[in-house]
Amino acid sequence: MTQSSAQHFSRREFARLLAGGAFLAGSFPRAASELAPAGPIRFVNAAPGNGLDFVLRNGASGRKYQVETLPGGLGVIDFDNDGWPDLYCVNGAALPSLEKSEPSFYSRLYRNNRNGTFTDVTERAGVKGRGYGMGVAVGDYNNDGLEDLYVVGVHGNTLYRNNGDGTFTDVTKVAGVGGTDAKGRKLWSIAAAWIDYDNDGRLDLFVSNYCDWEPGIDPVCGGLAKDSRTYCHPDIYRSEPMLLYHNNGDGTFTEVSRAVGLADLLGKGMGVAVADFDANEHPGLFVANDHARNLLIRNVGGTVQETGVEAGVAYNGDGREISGMGADFGDIDGDGRPDIVMTGLRGETFEVFANRGDGNFEDASAASGILALTHTVSGWGCGLIDLDNDGWLDMFVAGGGLDSDDLQPNRIFRNQGGHFTNVSATVSPDFGIARLHRGTAFADFDHDGRIDVAVTSLNAPLELWMNRSPERHWLQLKLHGTQSNRSAIGARIICKSGSRTQVRTVANSVGYASSSDLCIHFGLDAERIASAEIHWPSGVTQQLTDLHANQRIEITEPAGKSAPNGKVPVVTPPEKRKKNPDTT
Repeated sequence: MTQSSAQHFSRREFARLLAGGAFLAGSFPRAASELAPAGPIRFVNAAPGNGLDFVLRNGASGRKYQVETLPGGLGVIDFDNDGWPDLYCVNGAALPSLEKSEPSFYSRLYRNNRNGTFTDVTERAGVKGRGYGMGVAVGDYNNDGLEDLYVVGVHGNTLYRNNGDGTFTDVTKVAGVGGTDAKGRKLWSIAAAWIDYDNDGRLDLFVSNYCDWEPGIDPVCGGLAKDSRTYCHPDIYRSEPMLLYHNNGDGTFTEVSRAVGLADLLGKGMGVAVADFDANEHPGLFVANDHARNLLIRNVGGTVQETGVEAGVAYNGDGREISGMGADFGDIDGDGRPDIVMTGLRGETFEVFANRGDGNFEDASAASGILALTHTVSGWGCGLIDLDNDGWLDMFVAGGGLDSDDLQPNRIFRNQGGHFTNVSATVSPDFGIARLHRGTAFADFDHDGRIDVAVTSLNAPLELWMNRSPERHWLQLKLHGTQSNRSAIGARIICKSGSRTQVRTVANSVGYASSSDLCIHFGLDAERIASAEIHWPSGVTQQLTDLHANQRIEITEPAGKSAPNGKVPVVTPPEKRKKNPDTT
């Protein structure tokens, strides 16, 4: 694993020295300053005045139960199939009962009214949740053209099947995805990701589990006095196994972790990211672990292998475990290969693992600028997304420590040619609000061609940061599989415009315990025409040329193994989409 250029110091010590001014700027030629000029990224918080009145409740009362500090996932879902992204927010519960004892603990589903406002449709939809929720995964598991919800939490997960009429049905028991291990023991799940690991055209399910925890035997850490208690270090608890559910195609799943060689894959799993990181047409997984080695699961068409140590992503650049929270894949340096970012806690610095193109990665935290920018930062949810449509993936981070004495603002690191600059100070007058931010999800909620960001915070209102950056050209592609899974998760898109080539994998598991929009977004800067090459999971390759900028195109997978060049994509007509009768 490649180390930092500071040979006589650990990366963590080097970051502290930089903070104290021990090195001149010339000693670290590519490091960005907190006072660097801001890029053209602007946001306005539209919630809760737009109807998104969700407050994330963790049930904390001073006892410092370990679960209190970890909720906060949310998911983008077009549940009514009208082409506009809706939002589902996962909520906590009362403690120590782990029950949603009052409506303030309900998870919430908000319908996008297509006019800048949202309506709470939770009760009618039947998705208020049960138990102590953590995160959510969105995907069409039964290939009926409707996006479903898988909600994970403490000692119980829930699969909600979308009925197509604005309601959902809890099918957890029938489907067999309740979140127990091989011995029937209930697990504490943090995040999940839909992924067709065997390329049979049906979405399978990967679940990231955390600690072996029970409310009745939760240790007291810190001091015995109430005001001196702290949340326990994760080393106090035993790790839990990751779970992989195979989709049987009949509405049921089979837990196959042991069968595919993952039986001994233990960790303290947090964020899960999905990408075809080795370009073998089979997407794999990265799991950020909390003070345990990170996991990289390589997919070889139905055979999976955990290769984190060999690939160079199990530990940070010092060879240490950190408090891994959120994670995402994205091409940071423009070489067409998905790199990895991972958030951690104050004093650790975030991680950037650069993809070398041979299935392995190297530490690029210093070269990318993230090392110097994050030594005082605690981050949870994160995402690599082009916020200013210049063709480079920026990084949004939900800031917040573990407890109420460590409130932090969100941060935006603008990508300028593969190097990050902190532009947070000039994003918005109120962007610097400090909270215990947790989950993040990304979508173009108002269809203006600029990606917006939803963020949860413990015991605080939801934030919806609407992107008001100066307009540049863009292109959005929403894929629908036919031979491949309907959500097209795992498809790889190569977009070319002018001198730029951008590569994305269709995936929505992002950051910390959250799911973003499945619509793939490309910033085109000043370019007005682009082409796209789509590598579908089924093996079909589709070529699209002369795609005009500033439009959202829905593309249906063609039959056969290849599709000839064409100027007109296959578009799903709006009149063929199922509608929610309540949609206006």
